[in-house]
Amino acid sequence: MQIFHRSTNTISRVSLFGAVFFIALLGWVFDSLQRSSYNTQQNVAREQPVQFSHAHHVGAIGIDCRYCHTSVEKAAFAGIPPTKTCMNCHSQIWAQSPYLEPVRESYRTDRSIEWTRVHDLPDFVYFDHSIHVNKGVGCETCHGRVDQMPLMWQASRLQMSWCLDCHRNTEKYLRPKDQVFTMGYVPAGDQLELGRKLQKEYGIRKVTVLESCSTCHR
Repeated sequence: MQIFHRSTNTISRVSLFGAVFFIALLGWVFDSLQRSSYNTQQNVAREQPVQFSHAHHVGAIGIDCRYCHTSVEKAAFAGIPPTKTCMNCHSQIWAQSPYLEPVRESYRTDRSIEWTRVHDLPDFVYFDHSIHVNKGVGCETCHGRVDQMPLMWQASRLQMSWCLDCHRNTEKYLRPKDQVFTMGYVPAGDQLELGRKLQKEYGIRKVTVLESCSTCHR
């Protein structure tokens, strides 16, 4: 005697297929959310105590990155400029502007301005600015075209897969050291050919070392 209706087989197959499809869909949704700007904050402009414009200072005036970020070539951190650096210009330019009162107050009281951090890696990630700069990785590669940012935002996802893409394909990103701080850099010739040459010249380590867990997690 047949206990179940013949349609039960069809329902079972559809249910199994539907379950697999649903799990795959959930995985896709989760991955999309992980990579979305909602989670990574990519391309989200940050409010600051003073709305400093890189587009004006870097793009229009042409101030070099190292004028403000003085430690970027020799330390793990690029460094936030002290208020005195701002006042080198703004004691003369826009000296009475209400817009810059937080800067003047910081200078008078010797209290640092509490900037909102834009590129904030987790504590378990070790990143050294100096090694990247001195190996031919341009500021623009990670930070984007800051010379076009009236307000600063995170141009890249900063997730592990993004870092690994560079570490596994360094020839795609290396540039001559004298072009590291150039915005809008265009390679003279084929980038891959130039990158392979610079890999040898700069002593770039093997992929097995660059993608090792201990390279970034210490």
